[in-house]
Amino acid sequence: MTPETRDALRPFHDEAIARGIPEDDVERWLGTARPCLALAQCGADGDAGGGPVVGRFGGPLLLPADVPDPAHPFVASIDLAALPADASGLPLPPDGHLLFFAFPELRSSYESEGSVVYVPAGTAVTERDRNAWNSLDFDDEAAMFEAFPQGPLRALPGVSLPYHHSVDIPEEPWSEPLPGHPRAEELAEVWEDTHDAIAPASSFRIGGYACDEGVYTDPIGIAALRAGQAAEAGWGDGPVSGDVSDWVLLADWYAGMDVQGWESATVHWAIQREDLAAWRFHRVFTSVFWNP
Repeated sequence: MTPETRDALRPFHDEAIARGIPEDDVERWLGTARPCLALAQCGADGDAGGGPVVGRFGGPLLLPADVPDPAHPFVASIDLAALPADASGLPLPPDGHLLFFAFPELRSSYESEGSVVYVPAGTAVTERDRNAWNSLDFDDEAAMFEAFPQGPLRALPGVSLPYHHSVDIPEEPWSEPLPGHPRAEELAEVWEDTHDAIAPASSFRIGGYACDEGVYTDPIGIAALRAGQAAEAGWGDGPVSGDVSDWVLLADWYAGMDVQGWESATVHWAIQREDLAAWRFHRVFTSVFWNP
């Protein structure tokens, strides 16, 4: 951990110690810290607020001619060359664009609820119909998409600790603390109470740990489980690992912060580490938590 990261996490450390959590437990938890990027909307005047503009919510949908129309609504486009170097903690391509798509509602037991398209730098693109995903012209879904946020995004480097504190087990009590962290629940509560003073607030993040309203186990574990079920059912793109340690959060979108009527909805774009290293973004699996 860098001195800068330790300094940033000082409010968490001090609060955990004040609550009587032993120093050794706090230090082990701090050792799980991951860098992340908060992508915040620019103000109405376009002010980047100290962080570089790295993409935008919405806007025109620009895709290579050989990429099919995505099956989910267009959320955001990120200019990889504009991202602060190494700030996400992920081995992302150095340039080009990542386009994120998602439907912020669980509709299938197997299929991914979104996708990611990587457009390498210099690739010829054409503008597509942003409403092509809604081929049946459902009015309520069209209204939901019209409520998606629009406008430039600025990048603010941050740090992330786990929001979850348990792993599932096959017998009662059905869950137990994260291995090696007997005070995990208390530490996750401290993070919940202190992260606003540490990490920039935003509805869209790249890297770090996944979070949703019902979190106590890692949401990426749900993505890994559902991706495995999809592969077994023939819906996926080849076999996948069911081990959550083989997966990483590519991005989170707290859609409930931006889309009225979808309060609590959170989208998680997860990818296997080996797929990320090889830039196989078509292998991203998108899971959604929504408690209407």
